[in-house]
Amino acid sequence: MPFRSLAATAILLACGAVAAQEAPPVPSLHTVDGRHVEILSEGMPRRLGTIVFENGLREKVETWNGVLKAVAPQARVFAYNRPGYGNSEDTPQSRDGATIVEDLRHMLKESGVAPPYVLVGHSLGGLYMQQFARAHPDEVTGVVLVDAVYPGVIKRSEDFPFTTRVAKRLFFSSAVNREIDQIHATGDAVLALPPADAIPMIRLFNVPHSGGAVAVDFGVTDDDPAVRKRVEALYPNARKVIVDSDHRIQEANPELVVRAIEDVVAMAGAGQRHEASQH
Repeated sequence: MPFRSLAATAILLACGAVAAQEAPPVPSLHTVDGRHVEILSEGMPRRLGTIVFENGLREKVETWNGVLKAVAPQARVFAYNRPGYGNSEDTPQSRDGATIVEDLRHMLKESGVAPPYVLVGHSLGGLYMQQFARAHPDEVTGVVLVDAVYPGVIKRSEDFPFTTRVAKRLFFSSAVNREIDQIHATGDAVLALPPADAIPMIRLFNVPHSGGAVAVDFGVTDDDPAVRKRVEALYPNARKVIVDSDHRIQEANPELVVRAIEDVVAMAGAGQRHEASQH
């Protein structure tokens, strides 16, 4: 084979190796309590510790690909598809936040993924991670909320406009419908738990600057100023980061989520060092 061909082959092989290294980890099918669940669990809790991801409504593990590629070499990562999503088998269990959080904790235990965790949640997944952190603060070292849903922001589903209620039933799966129907009650349950303000938290908010950006909520959000004021006052110790991105910040700008994870881990480490110095 001519030298030039050998060189070209070597370059192609090297490029292939780089591409393989950069490919995000992918979930595989596991059986948990007799139910099939798509789970991604790999790595070691190195510099960034153990990071647990929770997807938004109608989202699957792939939404985190850009973030996973960056953090997987530095952490133990755990992501999964909730029942009825992707290849995860649906369940007749309630789809309220408390049930989802306890189901997640059970899967973590069954997968051998021990606390403490850095919790990262997008949209509705962010509401679930708020419930996790408040219910089990001893298992959490930090929280990153990616354009999250907050308590009270989404109306009760029976108060949605009629056309929205019809569309919800027609176009969304049973699993998605049952989650939507529990959002408001989950928010109430979150507010009923202790605030856990000692846990380091970073809240990413997407605020598009584009003149063409149009907010569409189909009448599902509560625009009461009192609700907005309460959301703004939540988590007074958290760092707020306003970004010009997309609701799926983790897809449009994964580097911003990666930076938030790194920063919240650093904040947790600084807090531990401060506590140690007081003794």
